[in-house]
Amino acid sequence: MANPLVAVCTVTHNAAADLPAYLEALERLSHRPLEVIVVDCASSDPTRETLAGASIRGASFRRIELEDNVGFAGGMNRAIAATSAPFVLSLNADALPETDFVERLLERFRSHPETRIGAVTGRLLRPPEGEKPILDAAGMRLVANWRHLDRGSDERDVGQYSRPERVFGATGAASLFYRPALEDAAVDGEFFLEEFHSFREDAELCFRLRERGWEVVYEPLARASHRRHNLPRRRRSMPGHVNYHSLKNRFLLRAYHETWASFPVTFLPSLFRDLGAIAYVLARERSSLPVFGWLWRNRDHIVRRRRRIQSRRTVSRRQLAGWFLRSGRPL
Repeated sequence: MANPLVAVCTVTHNAAADLPAYLEALERLSHRPLEVIVVDCASSDPTRETLAGASIRGASFRRIELEDNVGFAGGMNRAIAATSAPFVLSLNADALPETDFVERLLERFRSHPETRIGAVTGRLLRPPEGEKPILDAAGMRLVANWRHLDRGSDERDVGQYSRPERVFGATGAASLFYRPALEDAAVDGEFFLEEFHSFREDAELCFRLRERGWEVVYEPLARASHRRHNLPRRRRSMPGHVNYHSLKNRFLLRAYHETWASFPVTFLPSLFRDLGAIAYVLARERSSLPVFGWLWRNRDHIVRRRRRIQSRRTVSRRQLAGWFLRSGRPL
């Protein structure tokens, strides 16, 4: 069987410092055919100048320049709409895949023709800072307080998460999506919901994929380096708009996907988390207070979109609720 076309879709905003290493990593990817689509969201640094002269040997390269910062979600939607490739690799500019990264992900996809796989995610590691490498992500998991966490994040890499398995979700930093799954899970023509802008939009997409019966699979042999900028412990030093979207999307995610099946497991843990978040915003992060006004003003839209999403569910609520209690499941 001929290799399928894979579209590498990247969204940038003031990413000039990351682009040289990013472009070199794409050049080294062994998979072909390949097309690269970079959507720049109103960068004010030299990102656009760097991209203007970029090319990838043996691959097409296209850049789309936007005059507004529509966030990761809006940028990815425009990148995906610009290609007809059957596979889409979402890739951050600060994520550097190893040479065989795409091939490993595709191999895992092909190894399970009996499974309805919508996305395959790999093993991400932080750039070396000491003797032991640090894990960044080995798939995504849910916990009872409605946090979605990257499995293994901040752990020393000692060979854990070494088996392929089903996981709840795939990080948008570096994951391969099957286009028919994206189209099937889309709502009102949006693959990633654009009101999320940035942060948690990948977890929200994975909820919709699972609600439509698509699996997400973790492949440990597909490796990439990821210099993650946004971590919970850095919240106080993050720009105000970053924390604003992070808080807003916490409530949006639950508004769209909480059900009676998950409620008994998540109610108390999420309540305590919400109370803590509100207290923190009042005491230390008042720049995020407008989130609550936004949620109130958009309540009708949120209710309508929830109904739309839930009406398209094809799997049981109990089946999805089980992911709040498990990190992974065997293939």
